[in-house]
Amino acid sequence: MAEIETVARAALAVGFRKLRLTGGEPTLRADLLEIVARLARLPGLGDLTMTTNGVRLPALAAPLAAAGLRRVNIHLDSLDPRRLARIMRRGTLAEIWAGIEAAEAAGLCPIKLNVVVARGFNEEDVVPLAALTLERPWHVRFIETMPLGTGAVAALARGRLVPNTETRARIADVLGALAPVPSVERADEARNYRLPRARGVVGFISPVSEPYCADCNRMRLTADGRFHLCLLNDDELDVRGTLRAGGGPEAVTDILMRAVRFKPTGHRLDLGRSTERREMYQLGG
Repeated sequence: MAEIETVARAALAVGFRKLRLTGGEPTLRADLLEIVARLARLPGLGDLTMTTNGVRLPALAAPLAAAGLRRVNIHLDSLDPRRLARIMRRGTLAEIWAGIEAAEAAGLCPIKLNVVVARGFNEEDVVPLAALTLERPWHVRFIETMPLGTGAVAALARGRLVPNTETRARIADVLGALAPVPSVERADEARNYRLPRARGVVGFISPVSEPYCADCNRMRLTADGRFHLCLLNDDELDVRGTLRAGGGPEAVTDILMRAVRFKPTGHRLDLGRSTERREMYQLGG
């Protein structure tokens, strides 16, 4: 926990302003509330969020808000209980919905629902999910599945890809024209829209058909203490090893700035391949 705080302090010191707890499933950590409380007190922090499946939020939403969490992203691929069970394999629609309501009641807003769209699984669910924004001030964001891997694995993944142009058209055909909503941040990975008279926002995250690599400013700290430069790249820089060898915040800052400099700026997902490895391990030194 102290190591997480040290890395967060270093990131804020060099200009990062947002922290997000993700996973895996962060609500399974027994020390989650203490982690949130420690991060929330850090000077320079602009936003502290968490991505979760929502199942444990009925019990945790209020304590998390009290500890300093600002908002949550919740993964929800379908409003059909049977289909959701087949896709997620754990957590029922009733449990997730109770978590969404608990988060809203606790003020963890705006609620953002993340929907990964995959052909043959849930492409027909995008309309009822988008319709949630008509009456609720939520952000429902549709995410293209990423065809990682090579060979037969990549071919199978590419076959499940539903371009967001198709998802947008499906929603507009049923619910009406989608009016663009200007992004307040250049690095927002979502292209946001609003349905007629809707309270919420419909977003589209398109890593394959509309890559946003050039504007991406995210850096990820893995569970085993490494800076992961890009979700689509296996290169990492070791932070935990440096800390446990006696390195302090300055050493973490040095590693972080090298990670930023060598962050990949493109991919070849359309070919079923991730960004080529650049053999960065030696730079963690």
